[in-house]
Amino acid sequence: NIPERLEVRGEVVMPIAEFHAFNQHAIANEAKTFVNPRNAAAGSLRQLDSNITAQRPLAFYSYGLGIIENGSLVNSHYQRLQQLKAWGLPLSKEITLETGAQGCFEAYTRLLQNRPTLPYEIDGIVYKVDDIVLQEQLGFIARSPRWATAHKFPAQEEQTRLLDVEFQVGRTGAITPVAILQPVFVGGVTVSRASLHNADEIKRLNLKIGNTVVIRRAADVIPQIVRALPDAQEKSREIIFPTTCPVCDSEIERIEDEAIARCTGGLYCAAQRKEAIKYFASRKAMNIDGLGEKVVEQLVDEDLIHNPADLFNLTAEQLIPLERMADKKANKLIAAITQCKNTTLPKFLLALGIREVGEATARNLANYFLNLEALKHASIEDLLKVDDVGDIVAQHIVAFFRQKHNQEVLQALLDTGIHWPEIKAKEQQAQPLEGKIFVLTGTLTQMDRNEAKQALQALGAKVSGSVSLKTDYVVAGEAAGSKLTKAQELGITILDEAELVNLLN
Repeated sequence: NIPERLEVRGEVVMPIAEFHAFNQHAIANEAKTFVNPRNAAAGSLRQLDSNITAQRPLAFYSYGLGIIENGSLVNSHYQRLQQLKAWGLPLSKEITLETGAQGCFEAYTRLLQNRPTLPYEIDGIVYKVDDIVLQEQLGFIARSPRWATAHKFPAQEEQTRLLDVEFQVGRTGAITPVAILQPVFVGGVTVSRASLHNADEIKRLNLKIGNTVVIRRAADVIPQIVRALPDAQEKSREIIFPTTCPVCDSEIERIEDEAIARCTGGLYCAAQRKEAIKYFASRKAMNIDGLGEKVVEQLVDEDLIHNPADLFNLTAEQLIPLERMADKKANKLIAAITQCKNTTLPKFLLALGIREVGEATARNLANYFLNLEALKHASIEDLLKVDDVGDIVAQHIVAFFRQKHNQEVLQALLDTGIHWPEIKAKEQQAQPLEGKIFVLTGTLTQMDRNEAKQALQALGAKVSGSVSLKTDYVVAGEAAGSKLTKAQELGITILDEAELVNLLN
């Protein structure tokens, strides 16, 4: 009864015993060792040469399913995992089916106690709703499912000394204090720096340079100072937050009700210029292959670029003198910069670096306003009609497009020939399913739910996660659950998969 096509999702790890054996072998051969099993697994998977990856002692554990075609499975996440195990796929022995919050907490406590005896490293537990129909009703947010949540274990803590504090300037001018620490091994890595976030955090910790501090890696990843251990015998001094930018000497402002202090220098500030250009070129934005952090920093330091638009005026001759930049690499970078001119409106909006506008918001703005001109002249009231845009985000967007310098850079970017396919309003009005609300339930065999959703949206329909009196159609696949029942109770038109395919065609 194995489905014709089955997508199994899971995690790749390097078991602890194999990690130590691998490092011992590397030491014996005077080769590079790994710091911890997590880095070893991640580094192995990132290898460009799959032959090297194949030599690493990696293990795979299943934790979920994606596409299921020409077949069906039971309506229980737990039972589906047990079925995978019966088919010979690896599954962790620690997976259990629990009832209620108390059962979940008992499983958490039990696994925390057993953590030192496990064959692999873990940093917590994940709770998942077992009922597949309920999973479908709960749906997803931009990056994760609503039907699953992580419960992390307490992080390992160590003591060290705070040697100094540096102040970094981010893309939007945010001034971030960074603790310089006496190096300490914690959570599998050596830590020598940790973010202190803002002046309020320094005050809350009552932190002084010279203090002994307790440090941990939040979620076993991010170094974090938990508390200070002041000692009357130790020499300590106050941490003085700067009043001017440590990079460009512009004034620092702190808006009321905001914890973050910001440099007012804008793109006059070299630090902000660097971060803005790095963000513009990043993979999720304009995706300029070969324009890494080091190259951007050299270009700004050499006064070759002042804003993202200047990238498009660069020549290979200007790039060749840079460190680690030969003729071939310079020409490839120029070609990549030219190639990125063909983009999409959501990616371009993201690349502009408007505060609080991430990938999901950029996509929603593009889908709502359809073109850049409409967005540029949108009022706060217009923006509030867009999904995921609240008062603060709307104010940031309006302020961005009103600032003269941003207008100049934006026009300079458009003058370089950056373009994208735009949807004209009249084309959208002509869409056959404009204004119709669909709900998808059950398993589809000719396409997955996301493909069906995208196909419906391309024809102007809205796809909702729940059935209501406003719903026009419910598409019921195999093993349709409570959404189908509710649609029948409300007298809503129900389509099977064949009828959906005919409609899309």
